[in-house]
Amino acid sequence: MTDSIAKKQTEPRAGNKLKISDLAKHLGLSKGTVSRALSGYPDIAVATRERVTKAARDLGYRPTSSAQALSTGLARSAALILSVSGDSVQKAYLPDFLDGASTRLGKDNWTLTVATASPEQDDIAVHKRLIEERKVDGFIITRTRRADPRVALMKELGVPFVMYGRMKEMEGCPYFDFSGEDAMHDAVVHLAGLGHRRIGFIGARDAFFMQELRAEGFAAGMKAAGLGPQPELMRTGGMTEAAGEELAIGLLAEPEPPTAIVCAMDVAALGAYRAVRAAELEVGREVSIMSYDGIGEGAYAQPPLTTFSVDTRAGGYALADLLLARIGGAPAESLRRLDPAKLIARGSDRPPAISSEDLARRLSARR
Repeated sequence: MTDSIAKKQTEPRAGNKLKISDLAKHLGLSKGTVSRALSGYPDIAVATRERVTKAARDLGYRPTSSAQALSTGLARSAALILSVSGDSVQKAYLPDFLDGASTRLGKDNWTLTVATASPEQDDIAVHKRLIEERKVDGFIITRTRRADPRVALMKELGVPFVMYGRMKEMEGCPYFDFSGEDAMHDAVVHLAGLGHRRIGFIGARDAFFMQELRAEGFAAGMKAAGLGPQPELMRTGGMTEAAGEELAIGLLAEPEPPTAIVCAMDVAALGAYRAVRAAELEVGREVSIMSYDGIGEGAYAQPPLTTFSVDTRAGGYALADLLLARIGGAPAESLRRLDPAKLIARGSDRPPAISSEDLARRLSARR
């Protein structure tokens, strides 16, 4: 009888009122070990983490956010700062991206804090505010620049981060990205295989490192296809439909215009559609167009846009997973992942119906 009573006294009662001290006593571990095991710290043995997690689940232990913050020093929140400038291209992929990141964080009972920065409110100031207020434990940095001041800030303050993209100097930088440079290369090789010899390129803004990577991929594709450099057919700044249209108009005004255009972003490609139509030409006949992103609007263009699609939900999930590992102490250089984009073949890429010379004559006659 005495042994039975003693056992009941050491067995914690399941339910939401269970304290971490009860769980620690039940397991014969210190509160600190239990807390770090539940938070996924790498200095706790895997077997111990699994034992603690199972006991917490079986007994119904649910730590409050305030208790977790006090015991671990963590807010258990990751931050994403979004630009709300007029030409923001984040809107198309944002819902899926947020869903993926939130799903992964939620598995470990973390939350995603989303803040915005506008031209009137510098994004560096927003990052600093969240750090100073200790509201987040790390950052997902999107649309990386060649030399990114946000990354410099994280390194200076020792704040964990992960990049959605890459930059020129990669020391100490964990990242997830899709290989846009390979997509640009493959698009050029594909179009050359269809018979195109004059191929234009509409890239993103020079400030973003993705532009450098995709331009390099395009140039590599031209070389692989046996087509010499055609710098007069390369443009940058295609971050909106309007910009894509304007840049495509400039390409078609060249003395030897392209019979195909590769766009670094779908929004620019949709603008290029308008430029081709305005010139009374047919997309996929006189001028083929291929692009990158896989946004929904491309499927409804006429003809539907051939593009390299990226799984932004999987990207958000992967970035959150990498950030949690970084917060847990994993080395930055071990947290790098580059996934391929997937070609979605539709109707905007076909063999050229006319040569560049004939296309130039037709365009000149309509001016």
